[in-house]
Amino acid sequence: MTPLVAQVKKSLFVRLLLIFGITLVLFFIIISLSLQAITEDSITVEAIPDYFTRNIDTIIEDLGAPPDLTDALRLANELDWTINIHNPIMRWSSDPENRLNVDISEFSQTLTNDAEVRTVNNEDIILVERGGYAIYLYPRATNNSSFNYVILYIGFALAALVLFINYFMVNKLLDPVRLLRKGANRIEKGDLSFRVKSNRQDELGELTESINHMADSLQSMLEAKRQLLMAISHELRTPITKAKLRLEFMPASKEREQLREDIDEIDLLISDLLEAERLNNEHAVLVAEPVQFAEFVRSVAEQFESYEGGLEIVTPADDEEFHLDKLRVRLLITNLLNNGMRHGEEKSILIRVSFDDDRGILEVIDHGEGISEKHLSQISEPFYRADSSRQRNTGGFGLGLYLCRLIAEAHGGNLVIKSKLGEGTHLTVNLPRHPLRSKPE
Repeated sequence: MTPLVAQVKKSLFVRLLLIFGITLVLFFIIISLSLQAITEDSITVEAIPDYFTRNIDTIIEDLGAPPDLTDALRLANELDWTINIHNPIMRWSSDPENRLNVDISEFSQTLTNDAEVRTVNNEDIILVERGGYAIYLYPRATNNSSFNYVILYIGFALAALVLFINYFMVNKLLDPVRLLRKGANRIEKGDLSFRVKSNRQDELGELTESINHMADSLQSMLEAKRQLLMAISHELRTPITKAKLRLEFMPASKEREQLREDIDEIDLLISDLLEAERLNNEHAVLVAEPVQFAEFVRSVAEQFESYEGGLEIVTPADDEEFHLDKLRVRLLITNLLNNGMRHGEEKSILIRVSFDDDRGILEVIDHGEGISEKHLSQISEPFYRADSSRQRNTGGFGLGLYLCRLIAEAHGGNLVIKSKLGEGTHLTVNLPRHPLRSKPE
C-alpha cells in the first residue's frame, strides 16, 4: 500500500477533500464542454469553397439568361445555398427567411468581369450582375437548436449523476456517525453492553473505538459498584440479625421500640438495595405466574384500607389474565400506595385499573403536595428526593419510585410520573401480558 493510499484511508478530511475536488473538476469540464458545443453549433455557416468561386460562370449558365426561377430553386436545393435574383421589377429568393440583407453588402474582391465577392455581417456572398439581373449567392445557415437542447440535457444529466455519486460517497463516509449516534443513545439509556461496530481506520474509526472503550470502562465501574454494594448489603444482614436477636432479650421500654424501628428501617433499606441491584442486572429473571390482574391489584390495595384519607379502587367489569412476578409486582403496588399516602396529605387516593390491547394499566392518583416540574425527570432515580431536607420518616430513602420503575421495566413496561405542585401526583404503570425476562414455562 502506497503512502498516499494509506493517508487517504486514515483521514476522513483527505477523502472529503478529494471528493469535493473531483466534483468541482467534473462540473467545470461538463459546463465548459456544454457551453462550447452550444456556442459553436448554434448557427453553423459554411465558408464559400474555392471550387465554387472558380466555377461561378458554370453555375450562372445553369440558371439561364434570363434566369429561370424553377432552375434557380432546383440549383439552390442541390447546392444547399440561398439564391436571390433582383432586377428593377422583381425581387426573388429561394429561401423565404432570406436571413441576409444583401442590399447593404460591401465589396470584398473581384472574381470575374461580372462577378465579385461582397461581405455582409462578416459573411462572404457572391454577386453576379448579368443581363440586367443581380444574382446573389451564399451558403444556407444550419440551425442546430434541437442538437443544442440535446447537449444541454446531457450536460444536466451528467451534472446530476456527479452530484448523486458525490452524495452517495459522502453518505457512505458518514455512516459511522449514525452508528455512533445510535450507540450514544443506547448507552445514555443504560444499555452499556451495546458496542458500535466499525472497521474504519480514519478519525471516525478512532472515535468509535474511544466510545466503545468508554462504554467498557463504565460497564466495569458500574459492575464493580454493584458487586460491592451487594456484598456490603449481604454482609450487613449478619449484624442486623444479631442485633434483632439481642433486642428480644432487652427489657421492654421506649428506647427498645425506637431501636427496633431503626433496625427494621435499616433492614428494609438493605432489602430494597438488594432488590434494586438484582433488577438492574440485565440477566435477572422474573418468576412469572398467571394472575387475574385487576383482582390482584385490588387484593394488594385492600391491605391499606386503614388509610385515613380513604382509598377508591376502580377496576373493569371483565378481568384479564396476565403473567407477572407476583412478589415484585406486589412490591411495586405497595410502593406506589405508600408514596401516595406519605405525600397525599390524608386526602383520598384513586387506584384505577384498565386494559389497552395486551397491556394492563395501573394508575395511582393522589391529591396531595405534588412534585415540582424540575424534579420530575429525576424523581425515579435512586436516593433522589425532591426535598433534600425531608426526614426519612416522612420522605423515605428515595428508593420507592426507583424500585417501581425497575420492576415495570423488568416486565417490559414503564412508569410514567405526572405531577403539579400543590395539586397532587398521577403515577401510571403499564405492563405487558407476558414479561420480557420471565423463566420459560
